[in-house]
Amino acid sequence: MRELLLIGASGLAREVLSVLRGSGDSRVVSVIDDRAALAGTVLDGAPVIGDLEQVDHYPAAELLVCVGHGAARADLVARLLDRGVTPDRYATLIHPTVTVPATCRVGVGSILLAGAVLTADVHLGEHAVVMPNVTLTHGDRVHDFVTLCAGVTLGGDVTVGSGAYLGMNASVRERVRIGRGAMLGMGSAALEDVPDRETWVGVPARSLRAPAVPEIFAHPLPGKPLLAGGIE
Repeated sequence: MRELLLIGASGLAREVLSVLRGSGDSRVVSVIDDRAALAGTVLDGAPVIGDLEQVDHYPAAELLVCVGHGAARADLVARLLDRGVTPDRYATLIHPTVTVPATCRVGVGSILLAGAVLTADVHLGEHAVVMPNVTLTHGDRVHDFVTLCAGVTLGGDVTVGSGAYLGMNASVRERVRIGRGAMLGMGSAALEDVPDRETWVGVPARSLRAPAVPEIFAHPLPGKPLLAGGIE
């Protein structure tokens, strides 16, 4: 029987479980979390079986990293790589209401929830999270470990760097670049490029001049090109 391990007993994992059950997915689902107090508990009907070491006992299972922040997802993927988990082990979750046109690409390990729209020539990297009602338009390039919260809208030919976080209902003007590890506050409108690792808020968005996430996204991940999964 096919098995799926969700990494992280989180709200995102609960949303993933809802999608799996609503779509009639037949995989046996278990949850892994490093918090010892959660071992032996149940998350929305799925058993929490222990910490990351438990992955070793399920060599044939698919995995899906279900933590909300890109830096945390990157850290978990790096730890899993140290345990021998290769990219082919990761599942990709796309809500049944989401259409991925032939000109669009979605990287392994990514999660797209209900109401997300990809129009044309959209490339989504690996382990990205796209929350409900996000709109990605023509030519957008969304890199690895990006988090797009509910209601985010990207104009055409937008680039979102690795590990960036865009808050609820944020919007980005066409041809604007959001830097690696940058954060755009909820409801903000980015009308110009946002530098790496800066936090911008407001309409129009302006810099708070404070690093948003750890240095992990200042450079490409070790042993991996900046644009993974064939994104160009």
